[in-house]
Amino acid sequence: MASPESTPTPTANVSPSSSQTLPKALPKVARRSPFLPTTLETALLSIYPAVLLLGSLFALLDPSARNAPYNATTQSHHAETAPSYFAKKSNIFNKFFVKQGWAWVTFSYFFFLFTHPSAGPALNITPKRIRGAFRYGIVTLWWIFVTQWFFGPAIIDRGFRLTGGQCELVREAEAGNVDMDDTRQVVTAFACKAIGGKWKGGHDISGHVFLLVLGSMFLFEEVFHAVFRSQKKKEQRTIFMLDGATKSAEVEADPSGNLSVERQAYWTLGAKIVLGVAGLSVYMLLMTAAYFHTWFEKFTGLVVALGGIFVVYFVPRALPPLRGVIGMPGL
Repeated sequence: MASPESTPTPTANVSPSSSQTLPKALPKVARRSPFLPTTLETALLSIYPAVLLLGSLFALLDPSARNAPYNATTQSHHAETAPSYFAKKSNIFNKFFVKQGWAWVTFSYFFFLFTHPSAGPALNITPKRIRGAFRYGIVTLWWIFVTQWFFGPAIIDRGFRLTGGQCELVREAEAGNVDMDDTRQVVTAFACKAIGGKWKGGHDISGHVFLLVLGSMFLFEEVFHAVFRSQKKKEQRTIFMLDGATKSAEVEADPSGNLSVERQAYWTLGAKIVLGVAGLSVYMLLMTAAYFHTWFEKFTGLVVALGGIFVVYFVPRALPPLRGVIGMPGL
């Protein structure tokens, strides 16, 4: 009989490695929503409310601006008592830059688009340039709808009328020489001024704020994404694929992109002109915030402008069919 010491002790059938702790699967990191701005876009978008707030505070705190007579109908200071050169509608920057704002945006953008190496050899018509032209077309259409024509009066004019605004021929009405019922039927600010009237009484979305925000943010989106993508910066934008998966926009980058050019070459003359136009737009936005319009009119101008930017630069990230037509800058 075997002694107790010699009796083998039953053991579980365990492999040598089973006693080691198996590594746990790393949790999947949730990707940024395609609708959320990147770090760069967040910084750019924050500029606009900050500039409007700064300008509005200046108008409240500066004694010369606060005490200067203000015409609520024209939403500006009287030229004779304007507290600053920039408070006059006749200032050279307002006349030749802001009033012609979309022409400056158009020229600078297409000069950049057709000369920047990220879109292919200069002046060649490439798929990137065609998609860039489509994006410009949509942004321009939004500018037309808001300020020029929207199946009749522009959105600004329609909004003014819907909030109780109308055309009044003040001087002639006071003299009893005009039927106010007729002049109230004028449906655009341009037509009202053309017949010598004043456009007053409703909410006037700031066309200056709208133009300056829309134009500058459009240019910022185009140039920064193109240049940083060309310099192989980390891509933070995400997109929805056809199967619903969220992936980095990197997956749709053009593998044939011209990335052999030296880094400095991407800050081309066209890119610098675009930044110059966008930078001057932001400065004139500050002047507008300081000397023109009420805070609510400036706010609605900002919101309407950013609505157009959202449609062109954020919605396509979630809609592959739309992205296939207008693309994304830099990809």
